[in-house]
Amino acid sequence: MNLAQLSVGASATVRAYPQAGPAFTRLREMGLLPGTRITLVRTAPLGDPLEIQVRGYRLSLRKSEAALVEVAAAADTAE
Repeated sequence: MNLAQLSVGASATVRAYPQAGPAFTRLREMGLLPGTRITLVRTAPLGDPLEIQVRGYRLSLRKSEAALVEVAAAADTAE
């Protein structure tokens, strides 16, 4: 599953993202590293961009970038 497929309010853990290209550097610098827990907070009215919560802050991503991030559904356990 990729980040763009998450439902609003759902949490997931980052599994992988592109290992080359401009998206690789940008996503890494924003803290989207494998093992990081994220939550999809909301989407814009037309579905793009997406707002996620990651590492205690909120981040907006284009849907095309979010589709490059592979995620796994997070267990419902508190961190």
